[in-house]
Order: sequence, then C-alpha cells, then structure tokens
Amino acid sequence: MSGLPRPVVTVGAIVLALAGLLVINNQVRVARKRAASRVEAAAERRRDETFARGEIPAELKAHRLALLEELQPVTLQNCALARVGSPHDGGYLMCHNLMAGLETAYSYGIGTEDRWGCAVSTNRRVPVHQYDCFSPTKVQCTGGDLRLNAECVGPRTESIDGKTFSTIAAQIAKNGDTGRRMVVKMDIEGAEWDAILATPDEVLAAIDQMPMELHGIDEPGVLPGLRKLKQHFHLVSVHFNNMACTYTALPLPAIAYQVLFVNKRIGIVGPPPAGSLPPETFMAPDGPGLPDCQTIKR
Repeated sequence: MSGLPRPVVTVGAIVLALAGLLVINNQVRVARKRAASRVEAAAERRRDETFARGEIPAELKAHRLALLEELQPVTLQNCALARVGSPHDGGYLMCHNLMAGLETAYSYGIGTEDRWGCAVSTNRRVPVHQYDCFSPTKVQCTGGDLRLNAECVGPRTESIDGKTFSTIAAQIAKNGDTGRRMVVKMDIEGAEWDAILATPDEVLAAIDQMPMELHGIDEPGVLPGLRKLKQHFHLVSVHFNNMACTYTALPLPAIAYQVLFVNKRIGIVGPPPAGSLPPETFMAPDGPGLPDCQTIKR
C-alpha cells in the first residue's frame, strides 16, 4: 500500500466542501424559520378571528372593561380646547386658556421633530426641556427655546446600554423648576407607565396639564398608572391612534391613545363653556388616509 499514490486534497476541494455544508446549514435554518413563521402566523390568524367574533377570555375582558371605564372623559366648564403641535401624529389637545402664567414645559419623546414643544415655547415664551436618549435630534424652532437632553425618563436614575435614564422628579429638580407652573407632554412608547408609577404624588400635583400618548392595554402597569394619574387629574379627552387599530384590542379599538389630563386644582368639572366646540372638532387621524377606529365597543 505504501507504493500507491495518496489522494491529493486541494484547497479548492476543501472550500467547496465547506461551502456545501454552509448551504445545507442555511437551508435548514431557513426551513425552520419558515415553519416557525407559519405556526406564528396561524396562531395570529386564530387569535384575530377569535377577537373579531368578540370571543375574549373572561379575565382579559374584565380587565379591559375596567380600563374602558377609566378612559371615560369628563367635561370642564373652564376649558377652551385647542390643538397644539402637528395636525396629525404629534398634535395634542390642551386647554389653551389654562396655560396663562406658564413658566416651563417638558417634552418627553421627540423623535426627529417636536412641533408641540416649538408651539408651546414660541406661543407661551417659555423654555421647553426635551428628553430623548434614542433619537436626540436638535430640531429647528424659530423664536423658540428648546433645550435638548440626550436622556430618557424612567423609574430610576441608571444607564442602560450606554443610554442615560432619570426620573421626572430628578429632571425637574435638576432644571430648577420645582414649584414652577409647568405642562408635561409624554410619548415614550410604553415606558410611561413605569415612569408615572415612580413619580411622587407631589410632583404630579404640581403639573398643570399632561397631554400624553399612552401605549398598551393589558400590561400590568396600565391600570395602576392610569388610576394614579386620575387621583390628580381630570381626564378631558381620549383619542385612539388609528395607526394602532386592531381587533385584538377589543372591546377597545386600538392599543395606543392620546389623552389630556388637566390638574384638579385648576380644572372645574361641569358643562363646557357656552359656544365651545367639542373635543372631536380638534381631533384628527394620526395616520392620514388610514381607516379610523374611534368607536368603543363595550
């Protein structure tokens, strides 16, 4: 046997063999991913069909009905409503006549624009402290005083994946705004619940108005957070985001919704002022051209 020529294994042959193994491995991964996607898609279809028929598990339905009850707005006899910011996504209803004497404002979650912050700053001549650690973009605002912070709001002061988080109370104190008249806008994609639950009552009690976009319906912090806010504020308007409409939210129409909270120390519950327009007049779809979903099913 020692006289027989040994087989020659070339580099090219090794490369081809490895390439073949990689192709097979990739095909296996793709097949598994497709199978998992089909299972997930089928489960989603069954869930959608179940919710579309109104068949919601009793415990989940009870939770959502409780949330629905908390989301019933009241009218204020001393509130003249106006839309502040964008005509669509990024615009919020506020009682413009209750903003007299405003000294400072906070805008949590700005993305690449902050038309709300710019409008408040230019119209009321106050600084607006912007907070966003994910996309801290310096936006243009002629005549406005926007003070950008590459920091997010949360239940505690900490650093997560290189991003800085702090609390509403700490940020207000750091800016020297304790005791000043302020409004706070918040749209932070679901992180609002932990931030609100961690905020001391005395801090919430000092805020005149809070226009917010709230996210989620079944998460543990939603009901406690909403109830905590309503201890200090009147809920004056509710508008469901038509970019978040889904059957799976029934009996609510969507999983994201804009609200206006007005502090109980300045808002007076009662029939709206004579000749005033209803909140619906100032509301507009967040996504123009998309179907709307404002009807609430009980």
